[in-house]
Amino acid sequence: MKPYKVILLAVGSALSMGAAAQWQWLDRDGRQVYSDRPPTSDIPEKNILKRPGRPAAAATAPLPDASAAGAALSAKVAASAARGGKDPDLQDKKKQAEAAEAAKKKAEDDRVAKANRETCARARQNKTTLDSGMRIARLNAKGEREVLDDPARAAELQRIQGIIDSACRAQ
Repeated sequence: MKPYKVILLAVGSALSMGAAAQWQWLDRDGRQVYSDRPPTSDIPEKNILKRPGRPAAAATAPLPDASAAGAALSAKVAASAARGGKDPDLQDKKKQAEAAEAAKKKAEDDRVAKANRETCARARQNKTTLDSGMRIARLNAKGEREVLDDPARAAELQRIQGIIDSACRAQ
């Protein structure tokens, strides 16, 4: 193998090692974060668990201050358990979602009730008109005008009474 190929291979290998660089640190909440970029400046040096280029054994060795961060996280979990294991923010969001759902259901119920009232009023008005005995004409499918005879009037009264029974029941 030619010497320039060996050098080129060595340089290529060294550059590819940088692509595998991995940072590991504990964030403010005590969670482990993995990234190919270094942590921000607000992360203290004691919370950085692994840097690129360090051997893996050094990364697995516990840091003295990492146990303090773990203890802080344990204290936070214990405090949450003491409150019943419930997150107040999550409970607030849940209450807001339930209130929004209840408001949506009430609005839908109000809309249905209003439609029923209007249907009931129209049906009663139509029944009053049919009961009056006036001649009633309507347009058929061809657009021609037809006067209701007695059987058609009786069928229409029966249909309207069914509408009144269903729409006016709750009123």
